[in-house]
Amino acid sequence: MKSRIKTMFCAAVTMAAAIMTVAPSNAQEAAAMVPVTMTVTASVPSDKRMPDLSQQDIAVTQGKQRLNVTEWVPAQGDRAGLELFILIDDSSNPALGMHLDDLKTFINAQPSTTLIGVGYIRNATVQVAQNLTTDHAVAANSLRLPLGSTGAYGSPYLSVIDLMKRWPAGQNRREILMVTDGIDRARRSTGRRGLYTNPDVDSANQVALRTGTMIHTIYAPGVGRLGRNYWVATNGQMGIAQLSDATGGKSFFLGLQQPVSFVPYLDQLQNILDNQYLLSFDAQPGKKAQLQNVSINTEVAGFDLSSADAVLVPGGN
Repeated sequence: MKSRIKTMFCAAVTMAAAIMTVAPSNAQEAAAMVPVTMTVTASVPSDKRMPDLSQQDIAVTQGKQRLNVTEWVPAQGDRAGLELFILIDDSSNPALGMHLDDLKTFINAQPSTTLIGVGYIRNATVQVAQNLTTDHAVAANSLRLPLGSTGAYGSPYLSVIDLMKRWPAGQNRREILMVTDGIDRARRSTGRRGLYTNPDVDSANQVALRTGTMIHTIYAPGVGRLGRNYWVATNGQMGIAQLSDATGGKSFFLGLQQPVSFVPYLDQLQNILDNQYLLSFDAQPGKKAQLQNVSINTEVAGFDLSSADAVLVPGGN
């Protein structure tokens, strides 16, 4: 009898010790998580109504681990702040001028919560024609014809990196619309036949993900013999499409030719901006700030979510 009581007592002590060991560990793990926020675009087929999505409908996963969603709110009302830069490649064919009125109409149609900036891609930098402003008429009037010149060091990817690194951090959504052929004229590889991977595209992706910048692109043919080279033009179009896809944006193109009108593209872009959400969730930090790949999904049928491939997670202490 005494032996049985002693055995039961030892088992109880062992279980209590195990509980005391596990509980602090779980609490410590929860305390180590850090909140991160990213912009997500929701879309449905054009013939269907946008359903209501609640926080419980959103699943954020990292590998096989499901992360805790802390906020899912529409980018509307006091959360509607948006900073949108429109960048035009100065190596674009001057025929792009027939689309300037489309861009002006789009700019003037933006809500007062949207700040618009205008810049020109040239010599691996962005020449800002108008800083971010809520005066949309001023921003629209800063548009001009592209120079139709490739410049000495033409790379749309190095140019957009230049802008993102100069862009002050803030609470608003950060998005860019690039009008370019995507050809990196600064690299000798532009003369190569066949498809290839441009390292400058990867660099631009990394900076965009680290700064939380979503990049939309419109393909517009450029000047010079490279713009008439099928392989080079195809690689340029693939480069800007990759940039948009990785950052959660949209890439618009009509083959390798000049679009008849920008209106259908800008209407789609407006629909994207009108159906964005701010998603916050808890992520496991590393020793230093780093990009972490996450997947955003929902079980609501017929509903599609678009977001960046990765989010910057601050380092833990």
